[in-house]
Amino acid sequence: MNNMEWWRGAVIYQIYPRSFADSNADGIGDLPGIIDKLDYIAELGVDAIWISPFFKSPMADFGYDISDYRDVDPMFGNLNELDRLLEKAHKLGLKVMIDQVLSHTSDQHAWFLQSRESRDNPKADWYVWADPRPDGTPPNNWLSIFGGCAWQWEPRRCQYYLHNFLTSQPDLNFHNPEVQQAALDNVEFWLKRGVDGFRLDAINFCFHDKLLRDNPPKPEAERSGRGFSNDNPYAFQYHWYNNTQPENLDFIDDLRALLDKYPGTAALGEISSEDSLATMAEYTQPGKLHLGYSFEFLTDDSDAAYIRSTVEDLENKLGSGWPCWAFSNHDVKRVATRWSRNGEPSATQASMLNVLLGCIRGSVCMYQGEELGLTEADIPFELLQDPYGITFWPNFKGRDGCRTPMPWLKDDEFAGFSTVTPWLPAVDSHKPLAVDVQQNAELSVLKTTQAFLHWRKNQPVLLAGSIRFADLSEPLLGFWREYEGKRLLCLFNLSGEAQPVSLEALAPSAVQVAPGGVEVSGNSLNLPPFGYALLAVE
Repeated sequence: MNNMEWWRGAVIYQIYPRSFADSNADGIGDLPGIIDKLDYIAELGVDAIWISPFFKSPMADFGYDISDYRDVDPMFGNLNELDRLLEKAHKLGLKVMIDQVLSHTSDQHAWFLQSRESRDNPKADWYVWADPRPDGTPPNNWLSIFGGCAWQWEPRRCQYYLHNFLTSQPDLNFHNPEVQQAALDNVEFWLKRGVDGFRLDAINFCFHDKLLRDNPPKPEAERSGRGFSNDNPYAFQYHWYNNTQPENLDFIDDLRALLDKYPGTAALGEISSEDSLATMAEYTQPGKLHLGYSFEFLTDDSDAAYIRSTVEDLENKLGSGWPCWAFSNHDVKRVATRWSRNGEPSATQASMLNVLLGCIRGSVCMYQGEELGLTEADIPFELLQDPYGITFWPNFKGRDGCRTPMPWLKDDEFAGFSTVTPWLPAVDSHKPLAVDVQQNAELSVLKTTQAFLHWRKNQPVLLAGSIRFADLSEPLLGFWREYEGKRLLCLFNLSGEAQPVSLEALAPSAVQVAPGGVEVSGNSLNLPPFGYALLAVE
């Protein structure tokens, strides 16, 4: 594949730095810890890493509230250590993507501290400020994802400011050209430092409706997805005006033009809108973002029909855009638990899901620990760190359960993550799944995933081929991938019971070609529980 388009079909390994590896015994992961584990990541067979925020921050939202875009928070290390990380990763053949949180800052950022002081200072218009209604209430009905009103009163200006997330995460005013340029300058700072790309957090939230129109109500039957159920009032509205505004596309054009000055770099947009697939297609057209991902597979629905309809829906809208898929990340319950059958996570299912993720057309984001089949950790209320979970407890327990420390050593008190008590507990249920155990077990999730990813690297049909689904009944999912005359039939059993598959109509001359899976016997095969088969088709 063209190295200038390394991102097309790439497997991107997401690192949540607080929980990956602690090198200095403070209970929090850091950049040197990542450096120490880069060999492990390279051996896994991925193409790139994405590091969640490590910038200076008060850590109200664990780094997604940035107070200095151009420096490393001391808890993670320093700029020299980031340079060492880039150098080692590149020597190992790994690209490095970093988070950029452009739509909002911390309320401790120098820009906001100045902006809030008055209505006439040089940064006065850098954030979204609005006068109250005549009765003193907020200017409209917009709601915060983290609960309650999206407007916070600021007595210094006698105005409200907008925060789509925490009150300590004020939204920048991208209608101000100076803000757009400052954001681009911050991006270029890291491009000059040698990063290979960016994961753009909440990229469709940069612009708001200038008229501040109220969001319309959403019927109860439609209030679902990504934790926005009836226990979160955010689900009660169609969010037509507080994000995904048409002006955002012009800014994305400018962002892409900047990246094009640094050949070989790429931008991955995180997209969450009222029609995320349509926005994902729109945002990844030529001249815009290189690739985008949304939350369609980060929900509880794991039926074959849902997976098929989601991919087909995007394919019908995508045109020449490029997708990226994820089954887990740092914001949702781990897929081994979320998609488990009968409440029983299975290592076999975890292996199958990693293969399935790597076979769908597009690029892949694989969250740390998915290669081990980690389950969602059960964190008691008194140990919760996530403000989201604390607010919505007990109906929603927040995101801490997917952010617990990476287990490296089975018999270590803190699973080899740290020599001291970690910021979140190293749970006992993860220790039998530790890296040192799975590295020595040929049929482990780790070894299965590793073998598949190395094989996948040399399969242009999976990296760049088209996709067409087969008409199969639940719980079977099947699709063909095709590229330059070569065809691959991918079959998956999404259930915990064996399923027979007739190949007579699908692929009468199929030949097993991939590591793992099952063997073909004549014109049929029997997929074991959570089994899969990747078959070359003549």
